[in-house]
Amino acid sequence: MSGAERHMVPVDVHLVLRRGGGAHGPEVLLSRRAGPVYASGLWHLPSGHLDPGEDMVAAVIREAREETGVLIEAEDVTAAVTVHHRPPVGSRSQLGVFFEVRRWSGHPQIMEPDRCDGMDWYPLDALPGPMVAYCRAGLNAYRGGLPAAVHFQRPGDTIEYDPAAPDRTRLLPGPPPPGATELPHLLRDFAERAIGRIEQATEVSWLRTGSRVWRLTGHGGSGPGPGSGGGTWYLKRHRGRKFHDREVAAYRSWVPALGPHAPRLIAADTPAQAVVVTALAGRPLHGMVLTPADEARVQHDLGRLTRTLHHSVPERPAGTTAATAADKIERHLEAARPHLTEDDEALVLTLADAYADLPRPALVPTHGDLQYRNILLTPDGRLQLLDFERSEYNTATRDLVRLSDTWTGRPDLRTAFLTGYGRHLTPTEELRLDCEAAFDAVSGIAYGTRHHDPEVTERAHRTLRHLHTT
Repeated sequence: MSGAERHMVPVDVHLVLRRGGGAHGPEVLLSRRAGPVYASGLWHLPSGHLDPGEDMVAAVIREAREETGVLIEAEDVTAAVTVHHRPPVGSRSQLGVFFEVRRWSGHPQIMEPDRCDGMDWYPLDALPGPMVAYCRAGLNAYRGGLPAAVHFQRPGDTIEYDPAAPDRTRLLPGPPPPGATELPHLLRDFAERAIGRIEQATEVSWLRTGSRVWRLTGHGGSGPGPGSGGGTWYLKRHRGRKFHDREVAAYRSWVPALGPHAPRLIAADTPAQAVVVTALAGRPLHGMVLTPADEARVQHDLGRLTRTLHHSVPERPAGTTAATAADKIERHLEAARPHLTEDDEALVLTLADAYADLPRPALVPTHGDLQYRNILLTPDGRLQLLDFERSEYNTATRDLVRLSDTWTGRPDLRTAFLTGYGRHLTPTEELRLDCEAAFDAVSGIAYGTRHHDPEVTERAHRTLRHLHTT
């Protein structure tokens, strides 16, 4: 901002010295810090701060020579990952730039024994512990083929990476090059370990989700591996750890109950936040033109499929659902308020009060984003569900919120769905659905206006108009 003090952050460089490795895949060189230094006793990449007037490439070459003894030419230094990091102590953040080097001269050895007491090669798939959490965040992004990450730790977090602690890493995908469909090499390695040699990878991402999806065609030749005889799969790299964990948990728990009406999980890679799943034969309902009778039949079948999902595993008692919803609605209202009328805000706040007074519901496995673009219709008329990254235990009515947009002006579709679902909603559930629809609308307006997404914004306003009339 003009006239304000500029935000300044220190910059440090990290060396990802990489060699091919053996049966365990690519390996990187790590050193163990020792003595009176930050993170003593923890494994870390060779790294250091920039000297005054020094450029980043010169810095990583210098650090490599000073810490490991290897000599690197500037043309062999390639950019890998940038991490915006904040340690658990203090409020000052820093930028870490990770550089990959695959060619050098000399043999790595400990050059600063007062600061390092161990140095060795480790597979990317089997990193040692204890390790600096900041370094691990950068290597997770690198391993996933992602260009950047945010790693803001909180007071009380440990410097050491703890797999049981909350993951503070937010991985950031880069835009695909125009017309490019080639997989990042680490994602290709993961996918080919799961399905065999890949003949072709075509990106088919839905632009608004933030995740990236590739359709994979297996090699048709002979040889071992699931992909040796050809076939089609989908590889999905999630936009964040939360979405990855939710989708993997759903595939491993309640999605199998849907049988051929949903993909099967072939493999999952948590550090890369990626999954490989089987391909489905249908086309998305989004954009399809159906006759009223066909759409009613689709809604009936969808009701039956939703019931199967909701009853796939035992329900759970609700926790503090109302309190959580109230917290969220306040945050979303703050962002959406400039785009709401006074009547809109009054309606939402009234429903928020009503929601807090509702009895706590049982929670069931939900899809989390049940709308036409996540529902496929096969040539023989069967329905299939995909995209379970928002799947979680929630209220049964939560799965009806976005779907109910298709019922506006079409009470026959609502009746068809509930007939397939096997029962009508109780008066309490009807009110809960209205409340959750209002909350979703405010969230949609906040998101849609921030991301310039008119389709999401218009759907949200349409929901509020409908709630005003009912």
